[in-house]
Amino acid sequence: MVSEFKEFAMRGNVVDLAVGVIIGAAFAPIVSTLVENIIMPPIGYVLAGIDFSSLAIVLPTPTGDGVEIKYGLFLNAVFKFLVTALAIFLLVRVLNKLQKPAPAEAPAPPPPSEIYLREIRDALVNRQA
Repeated sequence: MVSEFKEFAMRGNVVDLAVGVIIGAAFAPIVSTLVENIIMPPIGYVLAGIDFSSLAIVLPTPTGDGVEIKYGLFLNAVFKFLVTALAIFLLVRVLNKLQKPAPAEAPAPPPPSEIYLREIRDALVNRQA
C-alpha cells in the first residue's frame, strides 16, 4: 500500500497539481492587490469617484438596523477572478509554447544535379555488376 501511494504521489499530474495549488495560493494576494489598488481605483474614478468596495444596498428591518447587500465586494471578487483567470491563461499559453517542439520541416528535395549524379552512379554500378 505504501509503494502504491508513493507511485500515486510521484505521478507527474499529482506533482503538477500540487505545484499549481501552491503557486495559486501565493498568486492570490498579488491579484487581490492588483485589483483593489490598481484596477478598481481608475474604474471608480471614471465612474465619478465610486468606491466599489463600499457599494451596498441597505434593506430596512423592523429593528431599525439595515441589512446590507454588499454587491461592491462581489464586483471586486468578480474582477479578481477575471484577472486571475487571464493571468493563468497567459501563463499556461506561454508554457505550452515553450514545451511544444517546433514542427519538423520536411527535407527539401535534392537539386536536379544531385539526382543526375545519383542516376549516373547507379548506372555505373549496374554496368560493373
